[in-house]
Amino acid sequence: MNTTTKTPWALYALTVGAFGIGTTEFVIMGLLTQVAESLNVSIATAGLLISGYAFGVFVGAPLLTIATASLPRKKALLALMAIFTVGNVLCAVAPNYTTLMAARIVTSLAHGTFFGIGSVVATSLVSEDRKASAISIMFTGLTVATLLGVPAGAWLGLQLGWRATFWAVALIGVIAFAVLLYFVPKSTEDAQRIDVPAELKVLKNKQVLLALLATVFGFAGVFAVFTFIQPILMQVTGFSDNAVSSILLVFGAGMILGNILGGKLADRDLRNSLLITLTGLLIILGLMGFVLSSKILAVLFVGLLGIGAFATVAPLQMRVLEQAAGEGQNLASSLNIAAFNLGNALGAAFGGWTISSKLGLHGLPAMAGALTVIGIVVVLWSLQLERRRTAQIASECIA
Repeated sequence: MNTTTKTPWALYALTVGAFGIGTTEFVIMGLLTQVAESLNVSIATAGLLISGYAFGVFVGAPLLTIATASLPRKKALLALMAIFTVGNVLCAVAPNYTTLMAARIVTSLAHGTFFGIGSVVATSLVSEDRKASAISIMFTGLTVATLLGVPAGAWLGLQLGWRATFWAVALIGVIAFAVLLYFVPKSTEDAQRIDVPAELKVLKNKQVLLALLATVFGFAGVFAVFTFIQPILMQVTGFSDNAVSSILLVFGAGMILGNILGGKLADRDLRNSLLITLTGLLIILGLMGFVLSSKILAVLFVGLLGIGAFATVAPLQMRVLEQAAGEGQNLASSLNIAAFNLGNALGAAFGGWTISSKLGLHGLPAMAGALTVIGIVVVLWSLQLERRRTAQIASECIA
């Protein structure tokens, strides 16, 4: 293990890969109206492209983790980035909605396993007290994707059509492949290969399963709102197409701050950080529904949503890795990325149902808050079981 206080370049290489994947995942939010009009579908139907991608991550994460079990981690990361690049090319040339959905699912297959294996590699590069921060550095790629990649992709789609955006993301995939090839150290080539039976044992760990469930519902609320951020800002708040692209920069800036905050909180006190970050997200969502009619407050809360959303990432990811220590960290890590994206899919689906109901776009923050409450309840349940187990062990030792 690298115990230096300097950040290894390999971590930044992982960040570049995360940037590419984050861009293709989130950029569709800034193109939702254009895609809907181009392919002659409703906004709610176009929103299912987010759910389809997220579901592909959910299914692909465990399957590809097992499929790449015989590969050293570096080679697995490169193979996954190649899948990602090809998937974006297919998105760019898709002639209709069905083909675009299929292409999005192909692209998504690499997502969960890349972040799962990447998280394990990231934590192996630093000392014990910097593991959560190492994960947050890698996930900074997602936040920078939202800060720069998504607004740039939305602008490019507005100027040259949404297909041009996917061609640009495919190019990012090529660059990410090259950076990973050069910077990820050869030591990961010699890393121990994944023991599939040992990895599968993690599915019997109740605390791991609870941590995954907390991720699903803790993050679902974010996408119940963010999936439809373009129509919310245009139809509820009254912003123009061009203004939405700029406002997405605010969300991205908030994600960067939240990601750093979450990593530091998790390094300091993992259990309290879970409750603090999820409660903060709930408060933001609870207040958001009351401010969307004000342009100034709406922009402010878009930024706060970014902070609240990504402050939860490092604590939720570290909780799973901690509970899976010594038994199936690769699969557990990938499953947690899948859990994030199952949360995305559920959030987008519940959001679509909400806007199709009498609640409409105005009801999205309340729906999102309800989903986050479930995540908090799961965390409290998990921590209570952990305290009981600790007390039981202590009592047996005294006896």
